[in-house]
Amino acid sequence: MNKVLMTGVAALALSASVAGAADLKFAPGEDAKFNWDSYNQFADSHDLSGQTLTIFGPWLGPDKDLFVSILNYFEEATGANVEYSGSDSFEQQIVIDTQAGSPANIAVFPQPGLAADLAAKGFLTKLKPQVGEFLEENYAAGQSWVDLSTYAGPDGEEGLYVFPYKADLKSLVWYVPDNFDDAGYEVPETMEDLKALTEQIVADGGTPWCIGLGSGGATGWPATDWVEDMMLRTQPPEVYDQWVTNEIPFNDPRVVNAIDEFGWFAKNDKFVDGGSAAVSATDFRDSPKGLFDSPPKCYMHKMASFIPSFFPEGIELGLDADFFYFPSYEGEDLGKPVLGAGTLFGITNDSPAAEAFIQFLETPIAHEVWMAQSGFLTPFKGANPEAYANDTMRGEGEILTEATTFRFDGSDLMPGKVGAGAFWTGMIDYVGGKSAEQAATEIQKSWDAIK
Repeated sequence: MNKVLMTGVAALALSASVAGAADLKFAPGEDAKFNWDSYNQFADSHDLSGQTLTIFGPWLGPDKDLFVSILNYFEEATGANVEYSGSDSFEQQIVIDTQAGSPANIAVFPQPGLAADLAAKGFLTKLKPQVGEFLEENYAAGQSWVDLSTYAGPDGEEGLYVFPYKADLKSLVWYVPDNFDDAGYEVPETMEDLKALTEQIVADGGTPWCIGLGSGGATGWPATDWVEDMMLRTQPPEVYDQWVTNEIPFNDPRVVNAIDEFGWFAKNDKFVDGGSAAVSATDFRDSPKGLFDSPPKCYMHKMASFIPSFFPEGIELGLDADFFYFPSYEGEDLGKPVLGAGTLFGITNDSPAAEAFIQFLETPIAHEVWMAQSGFLTPFKGANPEAYANDTMRGEGEILTEATTFRFDGSDLMPGKVGAGAFWTGMIDYVGGKSAEQAATEIQKSWDAIK
């Protein structure tokens, strides 16, 4: 076992060895919003006394503490000892560990690409078919999650290799309810309505959007979320899948159209605070601040669920700021697609405790305990939405459970030189004046260079 993993395991082993009722965040049976029946049934059917389960993942700091609060319930239910180790170099370390034959029992993957690569090399254990059936039946847009978790094994045969747990949501537009109320605007239900609202705000003398693509060395990434969302709103999900794997080229007319859909908002000087020239120059962390000026510099800001961290101090979510689903086109009839990300649990060193832990993730209680704290969303329809810690999280969770399609962030699925390179710079070039076709052709060259 490598030194990094040993250090993390040893650090947690001390606290895990004394886990018990006192470590449980919520006492079993005391709060009706939790599905304690699922916890009790799992405990009654699993006795892992004397067994140890090791888990390796990317979570450190507060995220680690939250995850450990979930692990404590597994320990209490089964009698197992769980040792979690987190690392900010997880992506590199898990490759070293699996190749050395010394991985933890379970690995927590922040991106599907790495899990798929390890599955193809024979470093992941294929999950039982019942897991796929569970996801299809119990997760909103269940087939989307099955597809996300299905990879080719070393023999080329496809199978379900990971369990998706803890989702992130990107298809959101943030706004100030008081500003909408004062102007008489209503939250748009369709993309047609959103575009009409954008034009109405301009006609009324306002500026509809704040958009910022600045992010230091990662400048351009917020535009990739826009384009990915537009792909899901103008094309069937299978076309999105072909795009992120380059089965269709980046300069395919369908992709070019999605880029221009983003440009409809970002390249119109009247639509964006500061004009289109400000889009690339504005840091994404600063861009939503115009929502809160008086009078407002803008009325809407599209960004993932984490952006409130950069709102001005004292802003109360649900009162001073709120969000709505980035809507789909009524005329396209593509349902309610959602763009996001998430974490995936795979078995890297099989054991009865590892398989039992995957089963534990199928219980509502494994989701509800984290839902009741912070930073956790789930597409699991069996988890009680009343368990969410606040209305904001509950509303975001509702978007996930109402989704008809879920797709993982496309740039994260592409090779790094494309998704975290040419795609970013291509969007800056596009906003700066290049046509969508020119920008897309340049991005395609980066794909061609690695084939």
